[in-house]
Amino acid sequence: MNEDPNPPSREHEPSRIVIADDHPLYRSALRQTVDRQPDLEVVGEAENGREALDLCRRLHPEVVLMDVRMPEMDGLMATRAIKPELPGTIVLVLTAFEDPNYLSEALKAGAAGYVLKQSDSHEIIDAIRKVLDGEFALDQELATSLLRRLLAEVSKEPESAAGPASSPIESFEEHQRARLLEALTERELEVLRLVARGHTNQEIAQSLLVSVSTVKKYVHNIISKLEVSDRTQAAIRAIELGLLTSQEEEE
Repeated sequence: MNEDPNPPSREHEPSRIVIADDHPLYRSALRQTVDRQPDLEVVGEAENGREALDLCRRLHPEVVLMDVRMPEMDGLMATRAIKPELPGTIVLVLTAFEDPNYLSEALKAGAAGYVLKQSDSHEIIDAIRKVLDGEFALDQELATSLLRRLLAEVSKEPESAAGPASSPIESFEEHQRARLLEALTERELEVLRLVARGHTNQEIAQSLLVSVSTVKKYVHNIISKLEVSDRTQAAIRAIELGLLTSQEEEE
């Protein structure tokens, strides 16, 4: 694996990375790739999901590179355990196959995206930096497809969940929805809807006639206010909050 020749400059300390993979040789090669970058630092390695969870509890990394298939606890189970405790930790799934069904489950578990194991060093580092900078780590076409699938699933839920009265859980969710919507400005809601449709920062900037740097600031504010770790989970939260309807998505 080769070093990325053009790392961006960062004013803060290196972002802390945990690698979880049960293959020692791949884990070692991945660590070398990441540690060559001045803005990234591997702070821990795990050979199964349970170890990854323990490391995250102790080290609070910014990003976890999470293998899918591991003993004791697989990548999806580990992600589901990590995200409620550490919502600010970004999980990038390591996978050998670009399976939309599995990736959809990974996103619902809390992952920001995926890295193909056969990717070269530049693609891996680029994916890590993208999520740290509030961008999608997914291919845009795939991201849009997965978000539409989730939207379709969420749109069907009220039909099957109809009942005579609101449950305490439903009341809590409605309260959460109102609280989050109140925290977002009108412009942030506008940006969030475009994010949830899979639009890039460049596309949003062109649509709203503002600079890309302005869009980045909006996205970072949205991620913070929604109490999520990354752009993908912000888009999923928007869909769950009902900010995007099926008809709106088709526009």
